[in-house]
Amino acid sequence: MTSAESKSPAHLGLITASIMLATIMQALDTTIANVALPHMQGSLSATQDQISWVLTSYIVAAAIMTPPTGYLAARFGRKRLFATMVTGFTLASMLCGAATSLEQIVLFRLLQGVFGAGLVPLSQAVLLDSYPKEKHGSAMALWGVGVMVGPILGPTLGGYLTEYYNWRWVFYINLPFGVLALTGILAVVPETVRDLNRRFDIFGFALLSLAIGALQMMLDRGESQDWFSSTEIVIEMVLAGLCFYMFLVQMFTAKNPFIEPGLFKDRNFAAGLFIIFMVGIILLATLALLPPFLQSLMGYPVLATGYILAPRGIGTMIAMTIVGRLNGRVDARALIFLGICLISFSLWKMSTFTVDVPMFTLIWTGIVQGFGLGFIFVPLSTVAFSTLESKYRNEGTAMFSLMRNIGSSIGISVVVTLLAQNTQINHANIGDLMNPFRDMMQQPLLPQSWDWQTTTGVTSLNGAVTKQASTIAYLDNFIFMMWITLAAVPLLLLIRPKKKV
Repeated sequence: MTSAESKSPAHLGLITASIMLATIMQALDTTIANVALPHMQGSLSATQDQISWVLTSYIVAAAIMTPPTGYLAARFGRKRLFATMVTGFTLASMLCGAATSLEQIVLFRLLQGVFGAGLVPLSQAVLLDSYPKEKHGSAMALWGVGVMVGPILGPTLGGYLTEYYNWRWVFYINLPFGVLALTGILAVVPETVRDLNRRFDIFGFALLSLAIGALQMMLDRGESQDWFSSTEIVIEMVLAGLCFYMFLVQMFTAKNPFIEPGLFKDRNFAAGLFIIFMVGIILLATLALLPPFLQSLMGYPVLATGYILAPRGIGTMIAMTIVGRLNGRVDARALIFLGICLISFSLWKMSTFTVDVPMFTLIWTGIVQGFGLGFIFVPLSTVAFSTLESKYRNEGTAMFSLMRNIGSSIGISVVVTLLAQNTQINHANIGDLMNPFRDMMQQPLLPQSWDWQTTTGVTSLNGAVTKQASTIAYLDNFIFMMWITLAAVPLLLLIRPKKKV
């Protein structure tokens, strides 16, 4: 393998551009299809529950296939695996765009998830091996732009393509990215030494796959099935817990385990996994809440919602540019702490929103949160791998991506569940205060449309109560996520500061 020191700046630039294209392509697809679902539902004659499988199938397949990335890269060579995954992902994207039935698109989204799972961890491993250690901060800043900004800008791009072209272009847009990325990977990315003697722990992989798959299914279907009142959800929870326990036993007792236990002996890496898990919760949970808040309660159209969310990604890019220069000069823990403070402040400010909040406030709070994510992600990605042995790099980057994705899945499920439950509770509490015998509820004091004596008036009043109940539920979720973010602060104490040479 070519050493990092021997690469010219031009060569490094081509490697970076090639893998960044692959990273952006995969990161965009985590959210770009969300806004197109209603259009796809009508085109494919699917129900609301059925069309959600377009998202679920991709998430489950990607989650299951992320952990084997380390083994596959060691066994077949990183470059060969990278090129195969880019090719498969691009072809699967084209098939998704050409799908004519629900069954076809779900199958092709499964293939997308299988081939896309390794793109992010492989790209991170390539960059860490290509750049010398003193430039890892800058490398992670470039890589982080694709990983963090892709999901944020996905709804904006998806909304634009769906509005002005067709939902199929949400998938066809991957073709130019895929072709350019594949060309660059084949031309400039160096191949790694293959470990032909490495054995594959099939039992360990099966246990971890069942655990992850059952967990994802439980999280994705929990809300629609009323959580633990459903036999399906209980079975999935028990299966996930049992398989994960058996996987841990297998990992610590097998001669050739699927994931090396030595990976978790590195304190920085272990702490980094917990923190990136929390970052994953905030990254996509906020994006799951804001679009419906803006569209359902504030009345913004899809495109306007996308434009309001876009500056969040700009904030992340600016922060990553700044922190890429500060990394190595400033303690990584201080940068991560600053990021946590910025995210917490933005979430606190969001908890004061009303349905009349100015657009400027929506934008600047998003920019502040984007800044916070940028200040966390780059130093965390750098410090988590700063002391990890290079032989664990492929497996380490796969675990890093897996923890972020599981955090995102859990975060989305929790906030969506809390939103539904708190809306019902708030509606009941507000409704208890509204009876015709209270002075404040006398007709002269109420809007003309809230006439207690007519069905239309009662319906109008109920709609207003529901809107207020939903607004309060959204604000409660923002406060909840603020506390989750602050809970990551004690974990900074586990990170060892970088020793200055």
